[in-house]
Amino acid sequence: MTLSHGQLAPVQRAGAAAASLLTLALLGLPIPAAHAFPDYPITGAQRGTAQKVAEAGVPLSELAPNAPESYTVKRGDTLWDISKLFLRSPWRWPELWGMNLQEIRNPHLIYPGQVLNLVKSGGRARLVVGGGGGTVKLSPRVRASDADLGPIASIPLHLIEPFLNDAIVLDSDTLARAPRIVAGREGRVLLSRGDTAYVRGELPATRDWRVFREARPLRDPVSGDILGHEAAFVGNAEYVRPGTTQTDAKGATEIVPATFVLSSLRQEASIGDRIVQAPIRDNRNYVPHAPSQPIEGHVVSIYGDGLSAGQHQIVALNRGARDGVERGHVLAVLRAGERVPDKADPLKTTLKLPDEAHGQLFVFRVFDRVSYALILSAETAVRRGDRFTPP
Repeated sequence: MTLSHGQLAPVQRAGAAAASLLTLALLGLPIPAAHAFPDYPITGAQRGTAQKVAEAGVPLSELAPNAPESYTVKRGDTLWDISKLFLRSPWRWPELWGMNLQEIRNPHLIYPGQVLNLVKSGGRARLVVGGGGGTVKLSPRVRASDADLGPIASIPLHLIEPFLNDAIVLDSDTLARAPRIVAGREGRVLLSRGDTAYVRGELPATRDWRVFREARPLRDPVSGDILGHEAAFVGNAEYVRPGTTQTDAKGATEIVPATFVLSSLRQEASIGDRIVQAPIRDNRNYVPHAPSQPIEGHVVSIYGDGLSAGQHQIVALNRGARDGVERGHVLAVLRAGERVPDKADPLKTTLKLPDEAHGQLFVFRVFDRVSYALILSAETAVRRGDRFTPP
């Protein structure tokens, strides 16, 4: 297979840009900010970190104990996977990116087939692309299949894909004002996949809709304040035909509800369930990074009514966009330290042991006062009220 002209041109431009940046670096000239970093969802602090690391590499102490001398990027890899190979803390992706700023200018642009070589010198380390430990300019290459043309993802997206549209936080009256299912065909009250649902309410002619049950309040575990209302996801519905009004034989006006078909369900739908337009899917990459400012809070709830959660489950946090939480933030989750008596103290003074980190969270959805996070790792079960901090 060969690359088409349309496919090749963007890669050629990327290779030329990388070569220009490399020339500036070799000449000891500063890299212009406008060209060194394209317009990706990267913060200024992350750019600064990458620039500093690119100038000197990272200390050897920051490398993972068994960091390989080289690694060939494979289809299915993620930036998180590769970060774990080379660095002690996989969320520290700016260091991995910055270690090879000229070739890997953004983690979105790491492709299957590229070879990453670890170069150590003067107590520092950096990554270069290509063979022989030298810096090699990125250039177009023939790939085995169309699937190989795409850059690797930052994290395993399949872990959060089911929750991207399911987890939703609303104001108290938003769901109450949404269109509702008023009847099923042949008088059915409980509706299954493929069933017809009749819906009454204001309905733009949009094909894809989601079905939700009553929203429950999310309360801050510390203050008790209601942070929002989490709606229980029921499934998806497709718009078939609009509702109308008509006049019966006696001249009275009758309301004819709109018709929907339930396309997929997590649980049976029922009369009274509400429908909400499905949002436009946001497929931007999720780039892991630490908060640039101190953020602390607590786990509000375990998604799905669980009492505790482990790796790859979802939790709600009591901090959101107005608190500075961003999609992609990596946070440490801490278990509250126990209270124990000092047995050698005649007064039997009670001691509060330090809070200890026992896992990491990855924020993937952010609302005003609430965020949803994937549990990346957990030594013990994560529970409501556990505290979180920057990693």
